[in-house]
Amino acid sequence: MGNDDVVYTHGHDESVLRGHRWRTAENSAAYLLPHLRPDMTLLDVGCGPGTITADFAGLVAEVTAVEMNDEALDLARKEFTRRGITNAETVVSDIHELDFPDDSFDVVHAHQVLQHVGDPVQALREMARVCKPGGIVAARDADYGTFTWYPENPELDRWLSLYHDIARANGGEPDAGRRLRAWAHAAGLDDVVCTASTWCFSSDEDREWWGGSWADRVLKSNYADRAVELELATGEDLDRISAGWRTWAADNDGWFALLHSEILCRIN
Repeated sequence: MGNDDVVYTHGHDESVLRGHRWRTAENSAAYLLPHLRPDMTLLDVGCGPGTITADFAGLVAEVTAVEMNDEALDLARKEFTRRGITNAETVVSDIHELDFPDDSFDVVHAHQVLQHVGDPVQALREMARVCKPGGIVAARDADYGTFTWYPENPELDRWLSLYHDIARANGGEPDAGRRLRAWAHAAGLDDVVCTASTWCFSSDEDREWWGGSWADRVLKSNYADRAVELELATGEDLDRISAGWRTWAADNDGWFALLHSEILCRIN
C-alpha cells in the first residue's frame, strides 16, 4: 500500500495543529539531539507544522522539510518565516520514493510518521538511501496500545478502540512504536539502537491542554470524519467521547501517559 492509498488519520484541523505545534526538538527528539553537529545537513520527513524542524535549524547547517503536499508544507513554511529561519528548504515528496539523490543528508529524521504510511519498511529504505554513509536515520513513533490513564473512563476506552480501528482502516499502524526495530531490520538496517521515552500529562494545565485538544479532535478532525464515514461511530458516540475527555481533564486526579519508541540507525 502506497501513500496514495492511505488517509492521514489526524488531518490538519486547528484542533490537531494545536497539539502538533506543542512539539519541540527537546520534547520530541531528545534521543537524537546529542548526535547533531553544526556542520550537518538534516532531512525532516513528514515535518508537519515545522516546530521540530525549526529547532533543528538552529543546531545544524541546513534543514530540508518534506511533506506530502503543498497544503501541509505551507504550515512549516509559515513557522520558518515566523521564526526568521533562513537555512531551511521545503520539498513536496513521498516518503516511499523521496526526490533526492543517494547519500544526500547527514541525518534523516521522521517523528510520528511511520505509523501513518502504507509501507513503513519501504519508507525506512528510502530514508536510508538518501542518508550519507556514516549518517543517521532516526525515527520516533508512539504506540497507542501502551496509552494509559487514570481514573478509568469508558469514553476514553471507546476513544482508543475507535482510534485503532480508524487508523488501520486508513492504512496505518497505530501500535507502530513496538515495531520500529523490526521494520528497520526488514529495511536492511542492522546497526540499530532502540530507546523509549514518554509524554505524561497530569498537571492542571497539561490536562486542560491534552484533554481539550482531544475533546475537539474527536468532533472536528479526520478522526471524526472517518469514524462516521466508515460507520464505526455516530455523531452521538463522538459527542460522548468528547465529553469523556473533558470529564477526565477536569479531574484533579487525572493522569495520562504514552510510550514512544525511538530508533537511531547508523548507515554503513
